[in-house]
Amino acid sequence: MSSLVKTPIHELDPLVRNQTFDEVVTGYTLEEAMKEANRCLECKHAPCMKGCPVNVRIPEFIHEVKEGNIQKAYEILVSENRLPAICGRVCPQENQCEGKCVRGIKGEPVAIGRLERFVADTVEGKAQVLDAKSLKKTLPYKVAVIGSGPAGLTCAAELAQEGIQVTLYEALHKIGGVLTYGIPEFRLPKALIEKEKDKLVQLGVEIKTDTLIGRSYTIDQLKEMGFDAVFIGSGAGLPRFMNIPGESLNGVYSANEYLTRVNLMKAYEEDARTPIKKSGNVVVIGGGNVAMDAARTAKRLGADQVSVVYRRSLEELPARAEEIHHAMEEEIEFNTLWNPVEIIGDGINVTAIQCQKMELGEADASGRRRPVPVEKSYKEIPCDTVIIAIGQTPNPLIKMSTPGIETYDFGGIKVNEETMETNMPLIYAGGDAVTGAATVIKAMGAGKVASKEILKQFIQKN
Repeated sequence: MSSLVKTPIHELDPLVRNQTFDEVVTGYTLEEAMKEANRCLECKHAPCMKGCPVNVRIPEFIHEVKEGNIQKAYEILVSENRLPAICGRVCPQENQCEGKCVRGIKGEPVAIGRLERFVADTVEGKAQVLDAKSLKKTLPYKVAVIGSGPAGLTCAAELAQEGIQVTLYEALHKIGGVLTYGIPEFRLPKALIEKEKDKLVQLGVEIKTDTLIGRSYTIDQLKEMGFDAVFIGSGAGLPRFMNIPGESLNGVYSANEYLTRVNLMKAYEEDARTPIKKSGNVVVIGGGNVAMDAARTAKRLGADQVSVVYRRSLEELPARAEEIHHAMEEEIEFNTLWNPVEIIGDGINVTAIQCQKMELGEADASGRRRPVPVEKSYKEIPCDTVIIAIGQTPNPLIKMSTPGIETYDFGGIKVNEETMETNMPLIYAGGDAVTGAATVIKAMGAGKVASKEILKQFIQKN
């Protein structure tokens, strides 16, 4: 697995970092960034851009890094991407921009994500005051944005920049959505989210936290309150479970709950109001980035042993290669080709998990080989905590409280993919609320498309 990962320039020793929530990789120096930027061939047809959901002009910003013009590189970045410091850390670049890089054909692709992070950290680390001249004249329209994850943040900022009056509604007490409650500090420092909040306030966005749309207000009520359009970016916060015996035992968590308690509610603190169980042996079910985050978090919370159980092979783990690499370095054990069939307990608490051996058969609809059970082949893994990280779906609250809105069978809101408009006029949606759990940058792309369409509709009215 390590052969798939670029060697980080700066990072803590694995057996030190698995005991702290400090950020794992600390990024480039100017000299290192310029050296990496000089590897870019500045291809005229820019294949890297074809892999970017928000169409960052990648060769242009890298050219400015080559020249040492970091401010100019930043301006190019943020003209298309509102969250470069965040995307530089959490985007799956190997499957997107870097996956299209010509350099990657016979070696390592240009480290586009790390360059993006370097540029954003360098410029945003300085005191920033919004240039009032960059704001458009205020327009007589109001938009409600539901959810402050990457889709909502992007939509709100794009509209406010154009002079639209935006109110951002967030169900929790801090903004950021999955960026805040889902991704651990060691991958994404929460100070970056606070900077995004400050930028929104500078743009004139009104932020209302602790406001759950569907309970505090319905979408129909928002329209009655005078909002001309609504964007739904409420994410995918409803965890999936396996529906196997024992899931109701004490010590069984969804990854969503586990990570929210730690990242948002600071459950690791001694006097936490929402404490988390002190674990000895932890089993994490799943193989995606959320599973890696949960496993690495459990290790940092003091677990003696943390095991990932995944029903396919190591090569088919869907998590980013870098996250798998870091998890292995941090002494997370991987049990691949095993599928949990029962969580065992003493009637109250978890004591073990029973798994069945799997082998890979023919490819399924996802293109991956289907896991097939091996008869009469089982093993029991002792544990006192089980974290289920097999995916999330959109919360049904919006559907339940909005008569007439169309959704897919899995709960995602149906939209016109070219405009992000739902079947209800001037009601838009994007991000995980539409697709189910996906990537930060794809959610941002949806928020960007919706903002442009909303603005187009308003301009046509004038």
